[in-house]
Amino acid sequence: MRTTWPVWKGLALRIEDSDAREDFLGSYAPLALVSFLLTWGVLLIIGYGLILYGLRFSIHPAPNFGEAFYYAGVSFLTIGYGDFVATGGTSRFVSLLAGGNGFAVVAIVTAFLFSVFGAFATRENFVITFGTRAGAPPSGVTLLETYALLGILEDVDDVFEDGLRWAAAVLESHLAYPILAYFRSSHDNESWIGALGALLDASTLKLTLLADGPDGHAKLCNMMLRHTVRDLATYFRFETDPRPGIERQEFDVARDRLREAGLRVRDADEAWVQFSDLRSNYATALNAMATFFNIPPAQWIGDRSYLRPPH
Repeated sequence: MRTTWPVWKGLALRIEDSDAREDFLGSYAPLALVSFLLTWGVLLIIGYGLILYGLRFSIHPAPNFGEAFYYAGVSFLTIGYGDFVATGGTSRFVSLLAGGNGFAVVAIVTAFLFSVFGAFATRENFVITFGTRAGAPPSGVTLLETYALLGILEDVDDVFEDGLRWAAAVLESHLAYPILAYFRSSHDNESWIGALGALLDASTLKLTLLADGPDGHAKLCNMMLRHTVRDLATYFRFETDPRPGIERQEFDVARDRLREAGLRVRDADEAWVQFSDLRSNYATALNAMATFFNIPPAQWIGDRSYLRPPH
């Protein structure tokens, strides 16, 4: 999967129109999934065809090389036209085994697809609702700023609680079904990696910069999300280095935005040391994920653009 994705992504980067490029990248995962399942079925038919060709003298009429694959196919797909009949014990057993294998493949594929698309729907439901709180593309600064301006900062703990459960579901499903990582959001400027990064940045800012309210939920969420990033980075073999991933100037702009939103903030120098130290635990791996999957640019995630001033 990782060997074919950079080629596919390289082709997409040649497309100048951003919407067309997103459509192109969005078709990769569904096409790859269908191709894998079809390849699995074809290889099973080829395998049974080779076995049945070796048993051709116990099949009436004796099939040639091509007809052996045809007989394996109709047995595997349980079509059973009856133009070839197994007459020996071994050939009959292989024919029955091919038919049973066909039923098993249909059952497994059906269950697999329900699980994959169910996990995708769960992931995207949070991404979409999170976008209304943190913007599109999402930003941890925007999340805290929005809740502060609306006078409901205490409710941000509910977002961290939801994010903790969501991250656990993403980690479990994306390690069980790695193809899910390649499925892109169907909504503009949104991605699961962007939401993951925005939640991490919001919880990190609350723990190191804000002087308002308890931070227990933020700490638990931050721990779970860092665990998610670390495990996914290990699985996909992404780079991990202890670097904060942003410059001091970007942090100062974020601090000014949150202060202007009415939040009490800590001393800039002290907060920067704590923030950069905590963000160093996930920034490199998160940016590597964002770059590899070519997500829509988000603040502090993937690209190196500075925070836009508030509108």
